[in-house]
Amino acid sequence: MEQTLTCAQCGARNCKSKTGTFPQFCLTTALGDNLVQEVTARYKADKGDEKIALVAGRLESEFYGRATRVEEMLIFIKRMGYKKVGVAACMGLMNECSLFVRAAEAKGIGLYAVTCKVGAVDKTEVGLGEDEKNVPNQFEAMCNPILQAEALNREGTEFNIIMGLCVGHDSLFIKHSKAPVSYLIVKDRVLCHNPAGALYNTGTFYSRLMGPNLPKGRS
Repeated sequence: MEQTLTCAQCGARNCKSKTGTFPQFCLTTALGDNLVQEVTARYKADKGDEKIALVAGRLESEFYGRATRVEEMLIFIKRMGYKKVGVAACMGLMNECSLFVRAAEAKGIGLYAVTCKVGAVDKTEVGLGEDEKNVPNQFEAMCNPILQAEALNREGTEFNIIMGLCVGHDSLFIKHSKAPVSYLIVKDRVLCHNPAGALYNTGTFYSRLMGPNLPKGRS
């Protein structure tokens, strides 16, 4: 398979400092000055985008390597002036969700949390078979990210936070959320919600990642 060179194959990283040269395949040069300038202008054209960009940029410069993501999230919410913030949480992370809500409330921030099992809809209602449940032949609620998004849309949240939604379910939530979305926790049941751990260990425990095969599901 022919490989298309992208930022992942670049060793120059010249777009960060502009102290060297751009490689021939560089996306910065390939996209062209006109597009770069057009997109840059969008940050000022939309006041909502401009405020997010400015607050996020200042957070990076002030707290880089100093504040945890939980702390950065709370600071971001306060500086953005959000009055209604939603949380779309995995049922398996409701304890963590409750702790985050308490931490937010201590800072004067109110959160509206919705679990992934909201609606209590059986998995078979969307086409999954009984043999595809964790425990067949009994009620098993589906993850319902579209309903999570709709609940937060109806509540009028200005900003939504994802806490541990499954791969794909998170995509549906982001697609249907009317408010901007950010991640607080990315689910990885094997690595204590630290998916980067697999990449850090590709030279040892997770060397299988560099081979052609994917893990096989439950038979």
